[in-house]
Amino acid sequence: MNIPAQVASRRSSSRQPDQWWRYPLALLAGVLSVGAFAPFGYGVLAILGPAVLFALVAGRRPGEAFRLGWAYGVGLMGFGVFWLRISLAQFGGLNLALAVLVTLVFALVVAAFYGVAAWAGARAGRGRALATGLLTLPAAWVLAEWVRGWFLTGFPWLALGYSQIDLPSAAVAPLLGIYGVTLLVVFTAGCLAAWRRRWPLLLAAGLWAAAVGADTLNWGRASGPPFEASILQGNIEQSLKWRPDRLRSTLDVYLDLTEQASASRLIVWPETAVPAFAHQVEGDLLEPLDAWARARGQDVVVGIPVRERDGSYYNALLNLGVSGRNRYDKRHLVPFGEFMPLRPLLLPLAELFAIPMSNFSPGRAERPLLVTAGLTAGASICYEDAFGGEVAQALPEAAFLINASNDGWFGDSLAPHQHLEIARMRARETDRYLLRATNTGVSAIIDPRGRPTAVAPQFAQAVLTGDVTPRAGRTPYVHFGDWPVVLLALGMLAAGAWVARRRQTH
Repeated sequence: MNIPAQVASRRSSSRQPDQWWRYPLALLAGVLSVGAFAPFGYGVLAILGPAVLFALVAGRRPGEAFRLGWAYGVGLMGFGVFWLRISLAQFGGLNLALAVLVTLVFALVVAAFYGVAAWAGARAGRGRALATGLLTLPAAWVLAEWVRGWFLTGFPWLALGYSQIDLPSAAVAPLLGIYGVTLLVVFTAGCLAAWRRRWPLLLAAGLWAAAVGADTLNWGRASGPPFEASILQGNIEQSLKWRPDRLRSTLDVYLDLTEQASASRLIVWPETAVPAFAHQVEGDLLEPLDAWARARGQDVVVGIPVRERDGSYYNALLNLGVSGRNRYDKRHLVPFGEFMPLRPLLLPLAELFAIPMSNFSPGRAERPLLVTAGLTAGASICYEDAFGGEVAQALPEAAFLINASNDGWFGDSLAPHQHLEIARMRARETDRYLLRATNTGVSAIIDPRGRPTAVAPQFAQAVLTGDVTPRAGRTPYVHFGDWPVVLLALGMLAAGAWVARRRQTH
């Protein structure tokens, strides 16, 4: 049987030899992409890194595409979240070698999401470079990021869209959220990888022009006069924070900083600023502080663990002052850091770690709301602000957002800067001011466009004060969540597969 020359050519091109040099290049592209995120801030690298990967994947078999995508993910995660070793070694009780090993294994596992995305894109695109680069691979990438954001409680760190907070592409965030920003980035990468053709580049330019236009839109409105808020940064050394003999000196630091902020309507302490259960400091701290705030017409939001009578305890934010006592309990806990998943099975692993307060219960509130400063605020604690859909649940009632965190767990690494970038995107998605109070930094007051209006220096005691304007309304992202971009990505994946199949049969 004679095979037509055109079909034979296509089949041979789909069976190109597996060239070893592609893998270190894909890994290097992943490392390069880390430079797009804070503290480096070269957002264009979020396009160039994936563009290199897309060019490498073009025309490759699905198995090879998986290996290339996985190599890219190893570079991105291996460099981008290598700071995990600090938490494990300095504060988690592991020796340095084991901490590095655990971190690398974690990076290798998370990198598989990029491998699956490349595999799915290549398989659906059937070796067709344009169908793969412009439709199936960008779509599969976004779907993989979305799944990574909730699978096994989720790890959405280093989603590409975060790197765009200072670029026009961030204007997509109020419309489609972080994954919509990622979709614009990876679609542009696909267009760049197809540089030999002019029309994909023109299409990408048109989309970016539309993003520039969307940047002028206002989704919310002021709902009241500005008020003055202060954020306290105690800079308590993490290794000493939970020592009982340091409790009094820690409280003295925060009380002194509170006195310095006594003119502000709202004062926010960081996550677990009080290293003791609420009932243990009720008479010595909470009651006097409540009375002090009431006498001045103020509110103080305190990060403090709260233990109930049944023995369960919560990572909480407690409001004291004229708005009345009320609290928010952290709902989305960090696996291994705040709770041990499958504890009966993983008890031997749990005993390796020496992390204090590592068996919290999740909060039961349906929505993350806290009444303070005479308003309703959207509350999140630490890692919770990495989940845009959960933060958005506070709207439209929330007039502003509060995030209390403790990035002291990560030392002088990339993590605190990456975390600030994430918080900035939450403000952009929701069109709300965000007050971010941390123990060691980076603390900031962030405006509704994701711009820090005030930033405290890292590793220093500080009182950060600025004006916050309450806002009303909700963005399209708050209204619809992630589903529009998920459906769009699924549509692109299906369209790319159809185009590739149709061209293969003609």
